[in-house]
Amino acid sequence: MKSRLALACTAGGLSLVAALPASFMALAQTAPTFDKSPLRSVASFSSIVDQKARSVAFFEEAGKVIEHPRCLNCHPAGDRPLQTMAMHPHQPPVSRGDGGMGVPGMMCNTCHGAENATIVGQSPTLKSIPGNPAWHLAPIEMAWVGKSLGEICQQLKDPARNGGRDLNKIVEHMSHDSLVGWGWNPGEGREPAPGTQSEFGELIKAWADTGAACPPG
Repeated sequence: MKSRLALACTAGGLSLVAALPASFMALAQTAPTFDKSPLRSVASFSSIVDQKARSVAFFEEAGKVIEHPRCLNCHPAGDRPLQTMAMHPHQPPVSRGDGGMGVPGMMCNTCHGAENATIVGQSPTLKSIPGNPAWHLAPIEMAWVGKSLGEICQQLKDPARNGGRDLNKIVEHMSHDSLVGWGWNPGEGREPAPGTQSEFGELIKAWADTGAACPPG
């Protein structure tokens, strides 16, 4: 059943993609450049004596994940999620809706199930449809696309925008939330975020423990 649903949703997406102008497709297939190097360990920053500078360094290292398409695609500046390393608009064309779950007739769970679904026979590059029990867009207050890493840092610390979380809850969310963790298990045919969720969580905790200083800008 999962395979048939995946095939149906993907087929619809491909027919819409095929109708897009060639100029748009050429732009969409040009992937931005991202830092794909492994995450450094918390201990590797011990030589930075100044605590604020070390805190900033922790967040900048965590930024390899935060600014990776696996995260940015679900933190768009508008009401439409993004797809692929090229970060082109989601096909089929969906909208945020209430709670980031889509709109009636095109809810996120129409195509996205509780786990990644492998598909066959659709495209040489399209191998699976993402899945997670809580699949949805991040709140618009947490829009990251187009923001500097410093601006994203300030968003994360602001309870008015982060869902009322204090630093401890932010660390817990980043370290253990399964939807965040999907970034390292994105399904066949997708590049995972750098490092592991555990390494990322350790960097976020170290950032919080050293004062949660933000990069400039």
